[in-house]
Amino acid sequence: MCGIVGYVGREQAAPILLEGLSRLEYRGYDSAGICVSADGRLQLSKSKGRLQNLIEKTENGALLPGTLGIGHTRWATHGEPNDINSHPHLSQGGKIALVHNGIIENYLELRQFLQAKGVQFASETDSEVVAQLLEFYYLQTHSVFDALYMVLHRIEGAYALGILCADEPDRIYAARKDAPLLLGYGNGCNFIASDVTALVKHTRTVAYMEDGEVAVLTRDSIRVFDAMEQEVQKERHFVDWEISAAEKGGYPHFMLKEIMEEPDAVRRTISPRLKGGRITLDDLTLTRQELEGFSRICIIACGSSYHVGVIGKYNIEKLARIPVEVTLASEFRYCDPLVDEKTLVLVISQSGETLDTMAAMREAKARGARVLSIVNVVGSSIARESDDVLYTWAGPEIAVATTKAFSTQLVLLDMIALYFADLLGRIAPERYQALVDEISRLPEKMEAILQDCKGIQHYASQYFNHESIFFIGRNLDYALGLEGSLKLKEISYIHSEAYASGELKHGTISLVEQGTLVVALSTYSPLFDKAMSNVVEVKARGAQVLALTTARHRAEMEKNADAILTIPETEDMFLPSLGVIPLQLFAYYMALQRGCDIDKPRNLAKSVTVE
Repeated sequence: MCGIVGYVGREQAAPILLEGLSRLEYRGYDSAGICVSADGRLQLSKSKGRLQNLIEKTENGALLPGTLGIGHTRWATHGEPNDINSHPHLSQGGKIALVHNGIIENYLELRQFLQAKGVQFASETDSEVVAQLLEFYYLQTHSVFDALYMVLHRIEGAYALGILCADEPDRIYAARKDAPLLLGYGNGCNFIASDVTALVKHTRTVAYMEDGEVAVLTRDSIRVFDAMEQEVQKERHFVDWEISAAEKGGYPHFMLKEIMEEPDAVRRTISPRLKGGRITLDDLTLTRQELEGFSRICIIACGSSYHVGVIGKYNIEKLARIPVEVTLASEFRYCDPLVDEKTLVLVISQSGETLDTMAAMREAKARGARVLSIVNVVGSSIARESDDVLYTWAGPEIAVATTKAFSTQLVLLDMIALYFADLLGRIAPERYQALVDEISRLPEKMEAILQDCKGIQHYASQYFNHESIFFIGRNLDYALGLEGSLKLKEISYIHSEAYASGELKHGTISLVEQGTLVVALSTYSPLFDKAMSNVVEVKARGAQVLALTTARHRAEMEKNADAILTIPETEDMFLPSLGVIPLQLFAYYMALQRGCDIDKPRNLAKSVTVE
């Protein structure tokens, strides 16, 4: 949530900041602003709404000359989205400009302290408190560096900070705790950013800031200091993907592009891990003896990653015969979890910076659990703090609604289930080989689904005016329905819920009336007959039924459903990997028909770095 970019160099800063913010806008798009330092003055411009408003207001940065600056695109937490609450925030005396991602939990206490000292606030935000407090200490110490450490010792919460001082027109200060911030090393220029996508046009050499660190950037150097004010040497990383990966490439929306990229993304996830017909997880250090020592597995995640975990529970328990509990990260810390050294905690996060998930992971580690994470972003906080990490290698995902990140997480978790089952000797060799062979075919079968989307477009044109839709399914189909429902509500704003089909008679069916659209998921062959019974059940109450099933069951489903989508045959455990693609496309085309802003749905942001 919220995107930060900073630049110090020899070129005009404002156009570079605006271009960087355009690649970060998926992190928040309630407002945007930039501040450029020149001739001892802090020049500020910010605007409510999308970044384009700011681009027009500043004539693409031409109205703010200078070679040093910071920028911000906001997802509102404290204070409504408007020009005043937008970042950057300027201190009362005009000495400090600041951008912030995160939440300052004790901001009210600090605000009252400063007001008692005569400080007047312009905004309602917690972020302005940091700017005002920093100026308060700067006026005492005459050192931004010293004042910043004094501030960091007083504020509580999560923060990524980018700071300019009018008296120091050659440098940017940065600080980080529980919110992503990285450093970019250029030629005669240097950067800060929330995400590498903002930097790859200018540099591919980056370093990831750790909690408690402070960075001081000039055009020729980056110096980093730890919480004890001792200088540290940062390990540099090379970003190995092209800038085109973060561009639309001719597609009308990033979401559609990323759906179309799913087969290749899944190939990147599985291919390096299939060697000689076996699954090889080189980055996983768990031994058989260690795995046998775990009494259970706890999967922790939020949103779509949580749905990956629900699917994974079915497959891990069935194959490896290890008890699995799936817990929402936002609830984990507050339920006094029964986690100890005999628990393997599987953490799933696309960004690797999801604050709820990170806090839950730290709670689990504090209780003695071993942590294995599934993450997309290399070098992210969760990846660095885990005992083991497996990367999905999905590449950058820009659309707020996840698609290819979900699919790569899912196939990687399936590979983990197979790997564990084999390591523990709980799967017959011929069964193991059949499943490994089938997992290698998934990208090809995904491509087959994507070759013809006309049927999905047609059904979306029929059903887009529904305001309430229900997804039903059993077992893996229920878990799949959770994600299909979330995709639909995220981007089309249609009320949508997913239910286990067996629960219909326990209250839910009272909501089904004449014309209600029910998406019936019936891909899981062992329970197809029961799925058919549920279709008949809702049809008897007047529902319209859009069914998703496999090619083998299409003819039988046609006897009762009003419309049908099909996926190729595959092993049961991999059905959600194929079934999710039509549901993603259905959500996309429904939102398109309704005229929604698909890549930037209202009130949402890509990376959730606040609780």
